[in-house]
Amino acid sequence: MDCPSCAGKVTNSVERLDGIDDLNAQVTSGRLLVSYDEAATSESEIRDRVRAAGYEVVDERDDNDNAGTASAGEHSFSVPEMDCASCASKVENALESADGVSEIETQPTSGRVTVSTDSDTDTATVVAAIQSAGYDATPIDDGSKRMGDKQAVWKSRRAVGTAIGGVLVTVGMVLEFVLPALDPALGTVAGRTYELSHLLFIAAVVVAGTPIIRNGYYSARNRSLDIDFLMSAGILASVAAHHPFEGAMLAVLFSVAELLERFSMDRARDSLRELMDLSPETATVRREDGTEETMPADELEVGDVVVVRPGEKIPADGVVREGESAIDQSPITGESVPVDKTAGDEVFAGTIPESGYLEIDVESEADESTIARIVRIVEDAEREQTKREQFVDRFANVYTPIVVVLALTVAVAPPLVAGASWNTWFLRGLTLLVIACPCAFVISTPVSVVSGITSAARNGVLIKGGRHLEATGESNVLAVDKTGTLTQGDLSVTDVIPLEGATEEDVLRRAGAVERRSEHPIGQSIVGYAEEQGIAVDDRDVSAFEALTGKGVRADLDGETHYVGKPDLFDGLADLEHVHATTDGGINVAGATSPQGQQQRQCERENCLDVLEDVVPKLEAEGKTIVVVGTEDGPIGVIAVADQVRPEAAWAVSQLQDQGVRVVMLTGDNEGTARAIADEVGIDEFHAELLPEEKLEWIERLEREADGSEDGVTGGDGTGHVAMVGDGINDAPAMATATVGIAMGAAGTDTALETADVALMGDDLTRLPYLYELSGKANGVIRQNIWSSLAVKAVLAAGAPVGIVTVIHAVVIGDMGMSLGVTGNAMRLANVEPETPADPELESPARSADSAGSVSPTGSR
Repeated sequence: MDCPSCAGKVTNSVERLDGIDDLNAQVTSGRLLVSYDEAATSESEIRDRVRAAGYEVVDERDDNDNAGTASAGEHSFSVPEMDCASCASKVENALESADGVSEIETQPTSGRVTVSTDSDTDTATVVAAIQSAGYDATPIDDGSKRMGDKQAVWKSRRAVGTAIGGVLVTVGMVLEFVLPALDPALGTVAGRTYELSHLLFIAAVVVAGTPIIRNGYYSARNRSLDIDFLMSAGILASVAAHHPFEGAMLAVLFSVAELLERFSMDRARDSLRELMDLSPETATVRREDGTEETMPADELEVGDVVVVRPGEKIPADGVVREGESAIDQSPITGESVPVDKTAGDEVFAGTIPESGYLEIDVESEADESTIARIVRIVEDAEREQTKREQFVDRFANVYTPIVVVLALTVAVAPPLVAGASWNTWFLRGLTLLVIACPCAFVISTPVSVVSGITSAARNGVLIKGGRHLEATGESNVLAVDKTGTLTQGDLSVTDVIPLEGATEEDVLRRAGAVERRSEHPIGQSIVGYAEEQGIAVDDRDVSAFEALTGKGVRADLDGETHYVGKPDLFDGLADLEHVHATTDGGINVAGATSPQGQQQRQCERENCLDVLEDVVPKLEAEGKTIVVVGTEDGPIGVIAVADQVRPEAAWAVSQLQDQGVRVVMLTGDNEGTARAIADEVGIDEFHAELLPEEKLEWIERLEREADGSEDGVTGGDGTGHVAMVGDGINDAPAMATATVGIAMGAAGTDTALETADVALMGDDLTRLPYLYELSGKANGVIRQNIWSSLAVKAVLAAGAPVGIVTVIHAVVIGDMGMSLGVTGNAMRLANVEPETPADPELESPARSADSAGSVSPTGSR
């Protein structure tokens, strides 16, 4: 059943049966889909009727070559020839008529189609539906290419046909306009004289216009009012109205435009292909007997040991088992400097050891590696439509039919009403018909989004969708977490102050024993420091452990309740205002003075001090976090923990502020530490001692302020956008509430990759100014593309009825020119590169110490 006539015979035969609800004969794939009432007819009767029409039935369930797997859910297909909005419209219309297909999403920029199907619909059904629109489709699975191979556009069959058509048109033009004496009349048909040049024009239509007319046929069959249908109608109408020159020019110029558009789209897709090609195709596996075997990388299993030599790509995520090397991680994190890796360090697929032999334990399968997840996220990013894309789609749905009606009116009304020339007004209506399809207008936004997102991915910034790219550039406030974001997140103990006769070792032993069960970074730093000092923290009987959110921890050591946490934790438990420093160990701060310079003495004993007045302010002023260790009887020691500021933090903050971004630090740390860090990096506004829910409240407040509706007063214009960057679980509620949530150091972190709107793959704050610059330029490019497309279409549409604009202008400028223009403009985003300070250590701008800060009533550890 390979033609419409065959299909007609089959359907006529089958529809005679009772209970036939629906018939869909798919000529392209040679398939017949039948919906029927099982109570009225049977499958065997349907088969008999097909055979009665003269055709044999091959059951797909028994034919492995044609069978598809029927399963409910979402399926993706590679449709490389679907490279414009017109193509996508045809595919959508074809899929809408396919049984079992519920949701359809076409992505012409990446050449992908994603559909949701029921359990009775297999992939072959979807492929056949796409083929019915005139496009080849390949299901995307773990073992297939997710995008078509790059094709040599100028060597394709269509390019050859277009070249031949161009030659025929050129020769015909010479005969008709330059050497008319050599252009003989060959005959008369229906009262019209056809010269040699006319036949050359018609031959050009046949050679160059056949693909257009074929696509136009599919458009008509799928009820798609797109550029292929309009161009086909224009070409055929021109030839029928004895205007073969215009028809030939339309066919050749539009074919050239299509080839150029495909070439431009292929350039846009190259950036996606580069990401997909990062992972190697093969891997060298070391077996238990010591032998090495080369195998496809996608067949690696968790637990395999792979061998990687200098210059080879690491084939899978894993942990270094043996060896050491400097590894180029720029494909994942965007880091320009190779990172040293030794045994026990994590490595990523697609990265390249520059020196040294490595043996790596594979910890994830190929389709679950970090680079594979990045590729999937970048591919799916096109599915998130920006506000401008939604506007463009709505506008195009109204614009096209209006201009088509206007074109028909221009072609017909003047001759009928005023007796004007049919030839003149036919050509003017034809010109408007060509202008009617807003191809360049429709692709202006998605091609810019894909260009921006893939450019960011190559530089270690993963943007989950076009709307996040758009929103980041529009956000004028950036909320920044402190620990792990502005600072390195690597806490270390700096001071240990024993009290009331305890020793430094005793303080660390008790604090370490309690904190050993805590997962908080401060607790882990205390445990690590104690172990470095050779202090055993696991020789005490620990019970009744409890984490006190925002304050610290509590546990029983050998039956006695101990507390480790912020000074606020001891409110109502112990008197921190009157304690005595131990003189035989630790730091003696008995000589501490008050801010007024007066000696602090509260009793007759020596080394009497007030922890809250003498110790805490001094250490917090140095940017340290204070932890008090004690029991219900009183404190036994104070531990200070500090986190180093990232060397590039001040430079990044300065760059953001230069771009007009208001940077606000939100932290759960104390006010003294927050103020010290804010001063060091140049942040003028901070809010300290915030619980996770209070960070969320501050995000909402900042959004109201940015929107012009502070304190909940309505009247904001909806333009307030706040981005939030953080690294910890405590930041998740605030990041989710913010317009854009940005995760630090997401490489290898499943949660950050899945939940953040934007992920900075490395712990590199220099990517924040780059992200804002890229987003701002992307928004500018999108606006330029949209409004220039609209302006050009408007000018052309205004000039067509008065004869200023011809068919050639409409194709060369309105279609070919603008499609190339918006694509080329979008490609400029690939040139945006991250800036880095020449010497981050010297880039801290001098800031005043009078930063504005505020403290919430409650604290967060």
